[in-house]
Amino acid sequence: MTRILAIDTSSAWCSVALSVDDDIPTLLHQKVSAGASQLLLPWIDQLLTAAAIELNVLDAIAIGVGPGAFTGVRLGVAAVQGLAIAAHLPVLPVISLDAIAAQLTQTPAFLLSKPRRFLIAVDARMNEVYWAHYLSSSQGLPERQGEVALSSPENVLLDGIEFIAGSALHEYGERLLAHAKKPFSAVQLDPEIGVSALGILACANKAWTAGLAQDVHQLEPVYVRNKVAYTAQERKQANL
Repeated sequence: MTRILAIDTSSAWCSVALSVDDDIPTLLHQKVSAGASQLLLPWIDQLLTAAAIELNVLDAIAIGVGPGAFTGVRLGVAAVQGLAIAAHLPVLPVISLDAIAAQLTQTPAFLLSKPRRFLIAVDARMNEVYWAHYLSSSQGLPERQGEVALSSPENVLLDGIEFIAGSALHEYGERLLAHAKKPFSAVQLDPEIGVSALGILACANKAWTAGLAQDVHQLEPVYVRNKVAYTAQERKQANL
């Protein structure tokens, strides 16, 4: 019986979910241009009010810590830091690709394909991709194999991969798949799925059960890339 608020602003979507005991989680999820900062706190109030609970009776707050949009990741982490400190709550940081992987395993195409090894690949801008390999599990959430990597689309490792999902397919599909040793069919690709607070929540529930909640003062964003923009000269040299 847990009460967890989950937040993600690491992508072009603002996403907030609330899980209260055994009730079906509630979700607010909307694509935004630059308005996540205006939506986030009112949405949290809306979900708490609808559930008739106060912030300080939650068990923890879960947050998508990236990698993702630099400003969005910072916004979400800063908001959770303020909320958790004010309400004396622990936090549950979730890697964005792990959340996408958790969501993917519940989709009809994935369940039909039944892949053992799969790849989440997300557009990282600047001609690069965030990616990670996962192993499916019949007993719970998929397991990430190693750390999240950052590379050009051509350098994403596809050996043994049976299913690929994420926004990198939209942006770099041909380049990403060019070096695959076997062709991927349409039913083995999901370019539409993205991170949402429901995926954050799924990972957070597992972390909470495993006793992995953290003190809020330990909370940090995960960027993977240290350089977040090209200089004008670098853009000119790369023809960007």
